Amino acid sequence: MGFQVIQQAGATLLVAPELVEHINRSWFDLNWWRGNGGWLGSAPGRGESHFLCHPELQLNLVWRHYKRGGMAARLSEDRYLWSGLKQTRAYQEFELTHQLRSRGLPVPRPVAAAIVRRGLSYQADLITERLPDVASMADRLQQSLRDFPWQEVGRTIARFHHAGLDHVDLNLRNILIDTQQQVYLIDFDRCRLRPSEPGWQQGNLDRLLRSLNKLFPNQDHSAHWQRLLDGYHAG
Repeated sequence: MGFQVIQQAGATLLVAPELVEHINRSWFDLNWWRGNGGWLGSAPGRGESHFLCHPELQLNLVWRHYKRGGMAARLSEDRYLWSGLKQTRAYQEFELTHQLRSRGLPVPRPVAAAIVRRGLSYQADLITERLPDVASMADRLQQSLRDFPWQEVGRTIARFHHAGLDHVDLNLRNILIDTQQQVYLIDFDRCRLRPSEPGWQQGNLDRLLRSLNKLFPNQDHSAHWQRLLDGYHAG
């Protein structure tokens, strides 16, 4: 296991070993970050992401609080049924992200997670290192559909599929590209490693294509998508 599990102030913290002396329960208190000038802003979404900066450690971070969507959110916005620490969303995503990174795949470094159990339920948060100079595939495509590394995106997805990653929410927001055209995948909540099979791999690609068609409903994407598939099959 490439991280440490510690108990502090009523929470279970998962911490990257190299940062265990620095991270504490305060890292999951937004007022603490604001009071120390470390809160840089937030991005909208179901699981709102906060952008943070720790100047002493020279770390740029992304903090996400786990929130439910759909009908389940009517019962509880951010509480999940407790069935053991290793079954929590935060533990599984932290561990999976660490495994992917240890295999040399382009993902953010998992920094810390917090799980707070209250009776039969729990709440959770995850902090990862913020990738420098990146924009989502959605934002890049809004700038230009032509000047875009379609084949590199396909090759990167193929790398993850070869490693056995089933990304259940592969969409334009969860693919990031930096200024050097390096492609990253993010957001591995509910994802898992499994034996390679054409069925679930095609399902990932189908989901990404639906995301593309939803964002650009009046565009013909056949040529762009074929370039992505060319990269995928060559990857």
